[in-house]
Amino acid sequence: MRVNMTVNGRPYEADDVWEGESLLYVLRERLGLPGSKNACEQGECGSCTVRLDGVPVCACLVAAGQAEGREVVTVEGLADHARQRSGQVAPLAPVQQAFIDAGAVQCGFCTPGLLVAADELLEHNPDPSDADIREALSGNLCRCTGYEKILDAVRLAAARSGEAV
Repeated sequence: MRVNMTVNGRPYEADDVWEGESLLYVLRERLGLPGSKNACEQGECGSCTVRLDGVPVCACLVAAGQAEGREVVTVEGLADHARQRSGQVAPLAPVQQAFIDAGAVQCGFCTPGLLVAADELLEHNPDPSDADIREALSGNLCRCTGYEKILDAVRLAAARSGEAV
């Protein structure tokens, strides 16, 4: 089957997609977007989190055919997505820069999913409480950190977005 979707603001077409192929496989192997990680393949770790029509989903659990005609935002597209929302020009989305500045990136395997989930949270809740942050990131597992620097990074991104207003 052929799947047409918009990924990071650009139209894409994937040919010869088989019925059970995951969106994660199509993004990584067919479209050359390796940012979303393939870890558990069971929707338990969040490493493959992308936004499908604005909603965070585990791409490993979404059949590629379900993305037909829909919009997908991956970690590679966060900066472009942020520019569309704010009109500001920056090489990274604010949440990406905050993760770097707060030292929230270690091995990097969980980072793409955490970034996508945090970006979605901050888009809808620019001043989240710690409970809000924990809830938004609860589907994303990290084996390297104690999560505190990740929480710090989301708080930093929220604070910076509040300063920009």
